[in-house]
Amino acid sequence: MNMSTPQQGLRARDLSLGYEGADIISGLTLDVPDARVTSIIGPNGCGKSTLLRGLGRLLNPRSGDVLLDGIPLREHSTRHIATRISVLPQAPTAPSGLTVADLVSRGRHPRQKWYQQFSASDERVVEAALEATDILELADSPLEDLSGGQRQRAWISMTLAQETGILLLDEPTTYLDLAHQVDVLELVRRLYREHHRTVVMVLHDISLAARYSDHIIAMKDGAIVAQGTPSEVITPECLLEVFGLDAHVVAEPTEGRPHVIPLGTVGAAPVHT
Repeated sequence: MNMSTPQQGLRARDLSLGYEGADIISGLTLDVPDARVTSIIGPNGCGKSTLLRGLGRLLNPRSGDVLLDGIPLREHSTRHIATRISVLPQAPTAPSGLTVADLVSRGRHPRQKWYQQFSASDERVVEAALEATDILELADSPLEDLSGGQRQRAWISMTLAQETGILLLDEPTTYLDLAHQVDVLELVRRLYREHHRTVVMVLHDISLAARYSDHIIAMKDGAIVAQGTPSEVITPECLLEVFGLDAHVVAEPTEGRPHVIPLGTVGAAPVHT
């Protein structure tokens, strides 16, 4: 398995996205940093997941374009996109009784022809994906028997088996306790550092986003308010503008990255003790 997939360029130009009624995102322009971990943060309903769906062509633009290597996604075949971009949605589901190896094997489908059987090469790719996420010993285990953190590793293994250069992860730590959240995010950071993947993920926890990301995009009302390094974006001023949150931002002691200490929301009644 070639875990050092070449870098790919993903960009949005004047992008508008929505479902029914008004646009959720309108006129957004974005360059996704290659071979970096980018986290999208913002309040509920601001368009984070909608943007991620648009970047992965799970949602077609109402206007504007998402470009892959300078070519609009609408001009690429679905199979081709699946060999370039992996998407892990919120709370993915799988049929009952499916084993970890069965799930990860599904990541090979975009690279197989209708007449082609699952090959020894495919088996090696699946094994390498399981090894990369440290769950090879769970290959024959049913998904429903796994812990939340193990299950997320299995889904990430499936995206690795696609052998794409770009991973889009929509709230990969949802429903996980803190230890399992850290476990999954350590894995994501290791995949980027060791295998040069481009990762874009939606996260709710601002301090975890700061710790595990190279680039932060802060969104509000369907627009990008700020983007840059964690230290550039996660500031008291930005938190107040984006979340209406009054907070201290301090440097955490291990890497000096910003850590958020909430004080309250703007307009909230004072707490009396």
